[in-house]
Amino acid sequence: MNSKQIDMIREDCSLVFSNPEKFELLKNESILITGGTGFMGSWLCESISYLNDVHNYRTKITVVARDTDKFYEEKPHLAKRDDISLINKDVLDIIEIPNNISFVIHAAGTPDNRVHLSYPLEVINTIAKGTMRVLDACTRLPNLKKVINISSGLVYGAQPSEIERISEDFISGPDSAKSTSAYAEAKRMGETISSVYMGQFRIPLINLRPFAFIGPYQLIDKPWAINNFINDAINGGPIKILGNEKTIRSYMYPSDMAYWILTVLCHGSSGLILNIGSSESYSLWEVANIINNSISNETLTITSTLNRKTNNSIFVPDVEKAKNEFGLVLTVSLKKAINRTCRWLTIR
Repeated sequence: MNSKQIDMIREDCSLVFSNPEKFELLKNESILITGGTGFMGSWLCESISYLNDVHNYRTKITVVARDTDKFYEEKPHLAKRDDISLINKDVLDIIEIPNNISFVIHAAGTPDNRVHLSYPLEVINTIAKGTMRVLDACTRLPNLKKVINISSGLVYGAQPSEIERISEDFISGPDSAKSTSAYAEAKRMGETISSVYMGQFRIPLINLRPFAFIGPYQLIDKPWAINNFINDAINGGPIKILGNEKTIRSYMYPSDMAYWILTVLCHGSSGLILNIGSSESYSLWEVANIINNSISNETLTITSTLNRKTNNSIFVPDVEKAKNEFGLVLTVSLKKAINRTCRWLTIR
């Protein structure tokens, strides 16, 4: 990671965190983030570090991850900071959390469906038992103020075609008879476990359901259509749509994601369930064309290998609750998100 990439992320943080007084509850506090070296955790570290550097928040961050050496190697500008401490530990091995911790963001568990398909039992174990380990440790914290459990929009199961955007009060679920539901079912169990700890141990806890994202720190070799399209375009095309071009998705830029999460951490009430994502929906064909028009020096060929057995699925959140209760809106359009992602990937 080079200095220009770091500068881009700092610029993103400066644009979205223009009202730092909104996060004053975090001043002089200590936050623990599990899965803190991943995509979401890295952006949370960047955002809090920005508040520390520019607005003197003096917030301490403790990152729990299985491979902190990789974090040192890939993001030394974060790993070597005095306000960030690293604990090299699997979430399943957590017994105690440092007593100074007042906020916990539990974000452990990869959304990569290749891992879900290859190691479904490990995925279930990490998410379900890992959540119990973290919350067990939280019951012994003397100054705990709030826990955020990062769930997933996949807990809703297949989004009905007649519903354009799926809201938090939609009750459904993934097909439990399929092993491909391992990740989604584990996240559902994680929410249930969270509810039990709220009720039995009075832990102040919020469940967030993230949808899809695109931006720096998200590698383009991930098995998601938009990442593949960007990879195709950067390498000269053609842009290949594998599957149904009418599939509908939405994407949030990670600076918005971090802003939303930290807003809810500061101002959300225990028991809250909230979608995190963009409600601006696009077909895969539209996404491919936006990428083509945004980053190519010349028009690339867009090819579609339509799988007739694949439904044109929808995966788009309703975020009216986030807007109405917290004033949260998107500040980065999909076109801008794509432009900045491609610039970050290619900048030298």
